[in-house]
Amino acid sequence: MKGGGLAVTKTTALLLLLMFLTSIITGCWNRRELNDLAIVAALGIDRVDDQFLVTVQVVDTSEVATGKGTSSGRSPITTFHAKGDTVFGAIRKMTTVTPRKLYFAHLRIMVIGEQLARQGIAKTLDLMSRDQEGRTDFYIVVAKGTTAHNIVNVLTPIEKIPATKMFTSLEVSEKAWAPTVSVQLDELITNIVNPGIQAALTGIVIQGDEAEGKKKTNLESPDTKAQLQYKGIAVFREDKLVGWLNEPESKGFSNITDRLNSTVIEASCPEGGRLGIEIIRAKASIKGKVRNGEPEAEVTMYMDANVADVECKLELTKTKTIAELEKRTAQMVIGHSEQALQKAKKLRSDIFGFGVAMHRANPGYWKTAKDDWDHIFAELPVRYKVHVKIRQIGTVGESFLNDLKE
Repeated sequence: MKGGGLAVTKTTALLLLLMFLTSIITGCWNRRELNDLAIVAALGIDRVDDQFLVTVQVVDTSEVATGKGTSSGRSPITTFHAKGDTVFGAIRKMTTVTPRKLYFAHLRIMVIGEQLARQGIAKTLDLMSRDQEGRTDFYIVVAKGTTAHNIVNVLTPIEKIPATKMFTSLEVSEKAWAPTVSVQLDELITNIVNPGIQAALTGIVIQGDEAEGKKKTNLESPDTKAQLQYKGIAVFREDKLVGWLNEPESKGFSNITDRLNSTVIEASCPEGGRLGIEIIRAKASIKGKVRNGEPEAEVTMYMDANVADVECKLELTKTKTIAELEKRTAQMVIGHSEQALQKAKKLRSDIFGFGVAMHRANPGYWKTAKDDWDHIFAELPVRYKVHVKIRQIGTVGESFLNDLKE
């Protein structure tokens, strides 16, 4: 008995010693000192002369943390760039000019140049998905009509770090306006490799004087010379950009794909003038079906709305008027959705996921159709069922416009 007790004691002691040593060995094996790192907030990748041009936006932590009235006058960010045959090679080449090692764990936004997007982005994404230090919760956008290098170099007002501005603006606009989509790395890669859906990314442009946007004076006037603005949705087939959706089409894309949170629908009044309907909640679903060997789809949407802005004479307290507004709003939603669908069909890119719905509804059919889905999708009949319910008309009933003197 005593010998057995001694054996147990030795075993327990050995296990405790191993646990202690393991905690020491593995606890801080990948520790990084902040003073040795350059925190990258934005990454831009272009294709120039058969090489990758990589641009990084690095945060000047000492300048961002500076208290009021004690600013050094330096820019809150610094950009570095380099060319390489691979993205990784270009990043490592920057060590010849950066005083610290680039650190991507806090990356907020990745900008892809339009030329690179048209050539294909799959190889570009491999490094970002493979990097052990990086995270995948950053957003990816496409520089429309310009380069990622130019976008990353623009200084923006209000937010000290332009990458933060791009990140938050994309989230806000998607929730409150709709013609933008916030896409992260995992979703983008899934949409590229899944045969039932194609990828779509938000476009970003420089509004104003591009050269002035790179100067600190761009922050010193209430009327800034250059601004970064999200505009349009980039349509991909596999990993290549094949076209753009305009604003109404982008709204339609959000409608169909259940990305709509809130937006404004501007409609015409029966007797002239305009009014604004605010969509406050929305839900959409896609159903696929095979009838007599042919595929078809149905999109169902439910929307709650408020009357937000009346710029015409309407009797809003009448049930008939509200019913008419609900009908007009539904027609506008269908119109935007159909515009988006027709553009995507023209580009032969199922960015909505009708193929996924078809696979879910009839796996047997999908097995025979998936290899030719781009062409089948171009002829796919789609029906819409849109249900709009106006919940509120605001704090007043009839508009004072009804009482204006003739």
